[in-house]
Amino acid sequence: MQNEITDSELLQARRDAVLSPSYRLFYEHPIHVVRGEGVWLHDAQGRKYLDAYNNVPVAGHCHPYIVERTVEQARKLNTHTRYLTDKPVELAERLLATMPSDMGSVILTNSGSEANDLAIRIARMLTGGTGVIVTDCAYHGTTDLLQGMSPVTGLPTGRDVFTIQVPLEMQDEQEFGRLVRECLDRMQAQGVKPAALLVDTIFGSDGAISDPAGFLKPALEEIHAAGAMFIADEVQPGFGRTGGGMWGFSRHGIVPDFVTMGKPMGNGHPVAALVTKRSIAEAFRSHQRYFNTFGGNTVSSAAALATLDVIEQEGLVQNARETGAYLRLGLEALARDHDSITALRGSGLFQGVQTPSGEVAARIVNAMRDKGVLIGAAGRGNAALKVRPPLPVKRSEVDFLLDVLAQVLRSEAGR
Repeated sequence: MQNEITDSELLQARRDAVLSPSYRLFYEHPIHVVRGEGVWLHDAQGRKYLDAYNNVPVAGHCHPYIVERTVEQARKLNTHTRYLTDKPVELAERLLATMPSDMGSVILTNSGSEANDLAIRIARMLTGGTGVIVTDCAYHGTTDLLQGMSPVTGLPTGRDVFTIQVPLEMQDEQEFGRLVRECLDRMQAQGVKPAALLVDTIFGSDGAISDPAGFLKPALEEIHAAGAMFIADEVQPGFGRTGGGMWGFSRHGIVPDFVTMGKPMGNGHPVAALVTKRSIAEAFRSHQRYFNTFGGNTVSSAAALATLDVIEQEGLVQNARETGAYLRLGLEALARDHDSITALRGSGLFQGVQTPSGEVAARIVNAMRDKGVLIGAAGRGNAALKVRPPLPVKRSEVDFLLDVLAQVLRSEAGR
């Protein structure tokens, strides 16, 4: 055992020597992961951990069907979209079939950051505005532009970026719209013309905010009345995560101008997309072309198609809804018994568990890691637990998560 632990420590030393110090590792005691299967990760010592954090392997780690289809395509052809190939066309057709009929064009990219970056570029080009509204703990990407629209990073917001302090508990479905209106008034007072409202439709980095259903509709109406555009960032809530359909915006009865998606799209393979209305795509095309060498390559498209197959064939949206409801009931029971849980938010298999502080949340996250369950933290001060397992998670695995959380909460109460 000592040699194995030393091997992991040596690997971390090698990592520190060659990878940029800007990288960071999860948990006080990082995990040397060597294998993933379903909702489980296995470390170098042979211990397994319930992955209740990663939304990237939406259909489960290393799903055999997705792996087979990806490898099959890699053996046959991998090229870009300037050749006529079937996979990116089929992928675009499948994505549009899940969207409102107004959405008619797909641009394939490599990451959600690229998709959001492109959406902002198009919105600014077509509206003539520069102002962008985001929430105060939002995360939307890693490009220079998107870092300035991701206040959760702690970096300065970009020029003409305005933030809304989103309420953790909405008073009514009009409240968020009122906040958007107030933000637009601030823009006008400063002589900034609005271009877009950019929101993650589960507000995952804000600590998961989902209720009341429909609260995004007044916000969309306000942003349209101001001549700007609505961007639904579906990187976290998309692909059935909320249990209310394929997309988080569906719960609000709206048709965004842009829908961006990424991480879960290829179940871990780098593939992403921007979906927009045909009229918007045509207006953009009249100004400039867009080409991305790896965006929509045939192997990435095959991985994304296989992921859509699994979501449909295995009923993962339904499982997110039903097992997510079971998880929520278990969390509600724990909240009644423990002061360390002060509020519950979220939908489906994306649950935000509010704690009194970031320090409490960090202790819970690390204690659960030591007991074999991986979760994360988010929201203001990182005080909310982020519980977000792959969609095939079973009730028995949720029971394990709840049992471990109960043990940790009892220990926390005894501090």
